[in-house]
Amino acid sequence: MDKKIIDKINLLAQKYSATGQNLDSYLDGLLLSDFLGYWDYINLDTLLTLQKPKTDFPDEKIFIIYHQITELYFKLCINEIEQINENGRIIKDDGQDLGWNKKLSLELFIEKMKRLNRYMKNLIESFDVMIDGMDKREFLKFRMALLPSSGFQSVQFRKIEIRSTEIKNISSGKNNGDILSCYDNLYWKKGAIELSTGKKTYTLRQFERKYDLELRELSRSMVTKNISYKYNQLSETDKENKHLIKLMKEFDYNFNINWKLAHYKSAVKNLKGKKSFIEATGGTNWESYLPPKFQKTIFFPQLFSDEEIKNWGKSWVESIK
Repeated sequence: MDKKIIDKINLLAQKYSATGQNLDSYLDGLLLSDFLGYWDYINLDTLLTLQKPKTDFPDEKIFIIYHQITELYFKLCINEIEQINENGRIIKDDGQDLGWNKKLSLELFIEKMKRLNRYMKNLIESFDVMIDGMDKREFLKFRMALLPSSGFQSVQFRKIEIRSTEIKNISSGKNNGDILSCYDNLYWKKGAIELSTGKKTYTLRQFERKYDLELRELSRSMVTKNISYKYNQLSETDKENKHLIKLMKEFDYNFNINWKLAHYKSAVKNLKGKKSFIEATGGTNWESYLPPKFQKTIFFPQLFSDEEIKNWGKSWVESIK
């Protein structure tokens, strides 16, 4: 028998001895098990049953599938951001996982930011599915069956924000500077206020009941782990790396301007009536909430000039009016 195969069998024996079972038992199981199929690996049959329209309008399936795709892309983003937050894994050449690094390397930082921008660009470019890929008449009908749910309730989107920057950068000015005060005044909470009363919408209250404790804890844990903090902890030489700076600014633009304005463009097309704007499904004041020129949410303000911050998102909004 080939020596390489014998060596691998010995390594397998060592691995499985830690479970209290001998290798022979595991080999019996391997012989009896079936080959892995693509459909089993990605749970295809289950995946294709996750679309549950509330109406018979055909385009509602487009609406559901696109939002599910979006959430999967957000999960890809979080997978990369976690690597930055935790400094990346140490993987040996033989595939052995030795756990998290003690320090974030410039190379890993750059690679993860590249991936984040790739995911965000794909999302932004795909948003035409929502803008031009649905019949407006159908949308205005089936959307009423979705009340009071709203894309505003995407917890993964909020997690990306919290993992990316100091919480004060996504909070309104009405806070004491401490974590909990900043959390209570996160900018997006202003986007779920009833237009008529100024009170929290049911959409926001429902979201807070489900995720508030989890997001508060995440906010506390990310104080010394968010992307902005990790950047500030780099050496002075690494902080001046032009490639990294470019990628971080690009991610800021993609997430906080281009992605949100793609939503705004879709809302303008689908929710603008002849005389006024139609209220969103969650009752959110989307007309003043979505445009980045009003929010000025910036993950890495230290990387932008005063002029860039002053004109944040302004030109794009004006170009589509």
